[in-house]
Amino acid sequence: MRHTPRYLMTDPSEVTRLIRQNPWATFVSPASTGLVASHYPVLLDEDADGIVIASHFGRPDEQLHELGAHEILVIIQGPHDYVSPSLYAPGELVPTWNHVTAHLYGTPEILSEEENYAMLSRLTDHFEQHRAHGRSLSEDEAGTRRAARGTVGLRMGVDRFEARAKLSQNKTGEVRDDITRAFDASNPRLAAEMRRV
Repeated sequence: MRHTPRYLMTDPSEVTRLIRQNPWATFVSPASTGLVASHYPVLLDEDADGIVIASHFGRPDEQLHELGAHEILVIIQGPHDYVSPSLYAPGELVPTWNHVTAHLYGTPEILSEEENYAMLSRLTDHFEQHRAHGRSLSEDEAGTRRAARGTVGLRMGVDRFEARAKLSQNKTGEVRDDITRAFDASNPRLAAEMRRV
C-alpha cells in the first residue's frame, strides 16, 4: 500500500470502524503453492484487546490457505469510486480514485468445532438482527451443526495494519466540496467519508 502521509489512517479505532461498516473481506495467503485469495465475512471481537477478527472458511479453503501456518493479509475495502477530472479546476486533467482501505496482518488461530459453531451463530445473529423475521442457527441446531462441519472457524489478532483514507485531501476545499456533492447521489457512503475527514 502506498504510504502517502496525508492519506494514512493510523488510529486503530478508525480501522475497527471501517471493519464494522465493511465486513466483507479478502483473505490472501502466501501458501507453499503460491498466492491464494478467498472472500468471507468478518466480525470484530469487541471484547478483545487490540484488533481481533473472527471468520470462517468453507472447506477445503483452509487447506489451500494453509491456515494457521503463516501470516496472512486480510483486506477491508470501504467505500470507493472514480474521481473524474471534470470535477476539478480547468486544466487539471488527471483522474484518480477515492477510497478507504485497510490491510490487516496476522496469523490466524483455528477454532475448535464448538468455538466455530459459536462464531457462526454470532455471525448469523449479527447479520440477521435488523432483518424482519430474522433467523437464527438455533432454530435447527442439529441441522446447522452438521452444516457447520463444512467450515473452519478462525480468530486473528491483528499484529499490524496499513490503512488509507484517500479522499481528495490534496484538493482545495472548494474542489473537495464539489467532489463530495457529486458523490451525494451516486455514492453517498463515500460522500459521508469525505465529510468525516
